[in-house]
Amino acid sequence: MTERRGYPSDLKDDQWQLVEPMLLRWRATRTEGREPTTALREVVNAILYVARTGIAWRYLPHDLPPHTTVYGYFKEWERDGTTEQIHDTLRDQLRAKKGRRILPTAAIIDAQSVKASPNAPADSQGWDGGKKVKGRKRHIATDTLGLLLVLIVTAAGVQDSAGGKQVLDALADRWPTVTKAWVDAGYNNGVIKHGAQLAIDVEVVTRDKEQKGFVVQPIRWRVEQTFGIMSRYRRLHRDYEELPDRSRSMIHWAMVNSMTNRLTATPDRTGQYLRPKPLAAA
Repeated sequence: MTERRGYPSDLKDDQWQLVEPMLLRWRATRTEGREPTTALREVVNAILYVARTGIAWRYLPHDLPPHTTVYGYFKEWERDGTTEQIHDTLRDQLRAKKGRRILPTAAIIDAQSVKASPNAPADSQGWDGGKKVKGRKRHIATDTLGLLLVLIVTAAGVQDSAGGKQVLDALADRWPTVTKAWVDAGYNNGVIKHGAQLAIDVEVVTRDKEQKGFVVQPIRWRVEQTFGIMSRYRRLHRDYEELPDRSRSMIHWAMVNSMTNRLTATPDRTGQYLRPKPLAAA
């Protein structure tokens, strides 16, 4: 494998070791009788390069795998659930590292509208009258560490309360241990009643009328922190993906990157890039 200079978005050795076993298992089911020609680590590095810099796929640097190859892996991992599996595995590891049970009991729900790229189909976009944004909306639920439990991407015209009900349904289906959820005042009583039907106590965290400007709200600040993490990835400033499911995948890769950083963080972390392993070990 030809060595190259590292990019700041590349996974370091200990970060790659968290992801590598899952991708090696994935590759083992698809390369019977064929010798792999693409280093999976470099594919992941290329995806993270796009996520962090916000460039179009075809503008990937020439020392990374071809953009058609990278995008092919990106689509395949989205379609077969590999990306979400990696994300969920790292989330469970991080919860364990923080001394939390794997199965959460509480969640924080919120939504974010972003402009969509012109290449997004018109029927996947909408108008958010409150935020004055035409595009898509990200409805999320996080645990109390700010880690994603549910992610749904809709047209921006879908009201927070309607999206909130979808999130609650997903929470009840995937996380039956969740019995408490916090939302902001943008969610109506219908969400509270819907949560009660699912045995989830939905509490509205209201803003003190005396407060002016931006003020961190108790409990709910974790979900705002999650949106803040997303904002570090330029590809997420706008929804550039053609399909909503691709948007989910890009967000999951951003969170994978964030969680590998948190899982490997040490007081003496230098941030120095360590070169990728040879292809045979990738």
